[in-house]
Amino acid sequence: MDNRKHFHIIGICGTAMGSAAAALSKQGHKITGSDAKVFPPMSTILEEAGIELMEGYKAENLPADADLFVVGNAISRGNEEVEALLDNKLPYVSLPELLRREVIQGKRSFVVSGTHGKTTTTSILTWLLEHNGKNPSYLIGGVPDNFAVGARFTDSEFFVIEGDEYDTAFFDKRSKFIHYLPEAVIVNNMEFDHADIFNSIDDIKRTFSHLLRTVPRNGKIFLNGDEQNCLDLVEKSPVKPETVGVSEHNEHRICVTASEPDHTDFTINGTTFRLPMVGEFNVRNAAMAICVARFAGLSDDEIRAGLLTFKGVKRRQTERGTTANGITIIDDFGHHPTAIRETLKGLKQAYPKRRLWALFEPRSNTSRRNTLQGELIEALLEADGSIIAAVNNPEKVPVEQRLDVDAVAAAVRAGGKESYHEPDVAAILERLKKQAKSGDVVIVFSNGGFEGIHKKLLEQL
Repeated sequence: MDNRKHFHIIGICGTAMGSAAAALSKQGHKITGSDAKVFPPMSTILEEAGIELMEGYKAENLPADADLFVVGNAISRGNEEVEALLDNKLPYVSLPELLRREVIQGKRSFVVSGTHGKTTTTSILTWLLEHNGKNPSYLIGGVPDNFAVGARFTDSEFFVIEGDEYDTAFFDKRSKFIHYLPEAVIVNNMEFDHADIFNSIDDIKRTFSHLLRTVPRNGKIFLNGDEQNCLDLVEKSPVKPETVGVSEHNEHRICVTASEPDHTDFTINGTTFRLPMVGEFNVRNAAMAICVARFAGLSDDEIRAGLLTFKGVKRRQTERGTTANGITIIDDFGHHPTAIRETLKGLKQAYPKRRLWALFEPRSNTSRRNTLQGELIEALLEADGSIIAAVNNPEKVPVEQRLDVDAVAAAVRAGGKESYHEPDVAAILERLKKQAKSGDVVIVFSNGGFEGIHKKLLEQL
């Protein structure tokens, strides 16, 4: 029996959507898709997978022979293809629902959730299974350096997926992770984020509690036992969660035993592991992955061997190069104050006795707002100096809710560290030409391209 289908994807060039599309194509399904912005690298990846791409959203893009239409979560009413889809009563689903139906059903699904560290934790867990011959299916919201692509669908019993709490689609406002049929769930941490769709931390706790309700009786939940927000989920969970963290009361207690520039040694309840990454934050990510890998049946020796060969994730503390006069440029996806703070702490371990400059672009829906302004100030105080760019697309945030960049820089200076607000990339470069010295490390925090600033830094500093 031929189970191959034709899926047409509206909004195909997003990171997760594009990766999933390429993986479905490799399974033998026919994939077509459209997007407003079709450009490399995603367009190249999709075209190499044999996927027909259409630029712009038009009613005539909808193929008459498609079995199912998939609507991306960035697509809203008013989109010409969506309106034609509804007018003609064509069958449609979201990407999470498609994954549930076509890929995850019947597998051992491991869902990695939390405000921070999802991509790294998912990548570590996937690699532990891969290194030990399990050939897992996976979908990761980034590009792990151990794999060529961000998604792969196999015949393995294991499926590892990054569980995002953001909403599913314009017609389904539940969090994406509700669809993923978890046998095991990781809750790395929980803080207020996604200020465009959540009003409070209580909203976020509610959606995470819904996720935990989908875990079967024979499943597992591992949550951060050092965070009260995570502990608040325990009484609402049908399956008793197991706690992971550095405090004494945790069932899986982490202890960092050595911190070197290129690795960190730690124990879990006395059992030793080495991670070729820096910072307690990454140790916590690895510990969560270890707990699920044990649940999957891997031995500690198998896990140790896998950890030692883990290469990291692109755009997570990624060294982009060093300038002619010895200034190192680091790229990091961090955009939430906690992620920025913990990354800076880890980089102090990787680059001891070197001065750290943090460049921050307020670009995400939360970071453009003043909701976490105080936390951002505390995070930037971890750097020796910082430069904050202008708020990206400020018109999308009401003035009274917008991040006050000048106030952030002033508060960091009042805390005893250099800090500046610069209006554009050219001004940032001029500032660093004056301030940065040989041996300094410049960390660029942005969840976007930041106008190619990394390359400009390497060329001009």
